[in-house]
Amino acid sequence: MVLRREGFQQLYAASTCAEALDLAVRIVPDIILLDIMLPDGSGLELCSKLREYGNPHILFLTAKASDLDVLRGFAMGGDDYITKPFNPLEVAARIQARLRRLEPLAPTASSVNRPNSGVYRYSRFTVNEAEGELIVEGQSVSCPAQVFQLLLHFCKFPGVVFSKTQLYDKVWGINGQGDDSTVMVHIRRIRERIEIDPGNPKLLLTIRGLGYKLVKESQDR
Repeated sequence: MVLRREGFQQLYAASTCAEALDLAVRIVPDIILLDIMLPDGSGLELCSKLREYGNPHILFLTAKASDLDVLRGFAMGGDDYITKPFNPLEVAARIQARLRRLEPLAPTASSVNRPNSGVYRYSRFTVNEAEGELIVEGQSVSCPAQVFQLLLHFCKFPGVVFSKTQLYDKVWGINGQGDDSTVMVHIRRIRERIEIDPGNPKLLLTIRGLGYKLVKESQDR
């Protein structure tokens, strides 16, 4: 009801895991609001199955707010989460922010004339913005939507330090302080894909007390 009042039109509802999977096959949604507690199973387990049908942005709705629960949600493929009780308008704002990022930008004259526009090459990996693809040492690597968007943001601003608050604002599209664990988990998921040793990162660095940056010394474009 809130989403319809906010102007959203293509809305679909499912009350069970089975219904959700059926909808995902037929509709291939861009965004999924996923409750963890469902009558016929866990939303956490359902999340990984939904990833088989497109690459939707998955926002968990949960009453479980412990760090372990949050980390498990991200590990199963979630992009973001919001804990109950929540303001329905906040959910609408997060969806709207995500939809804005899905809208293609009109090409400019300069971008049309640059065949490599939107392709960011580093020593070990390449990010292709238009195709939504991450290539690591010549191999295509699966990358959840929110992880890809965060990596893309770093690629667009190599060498720039971003605080957690700035990343939450620029990438998640929500103003103000977000949950620290959201950014930290996504940073770790990026490192697991692009670093030789994720525990000893050389590309995506932590700048103590300031935030994170993707080192431009490894860029060769």
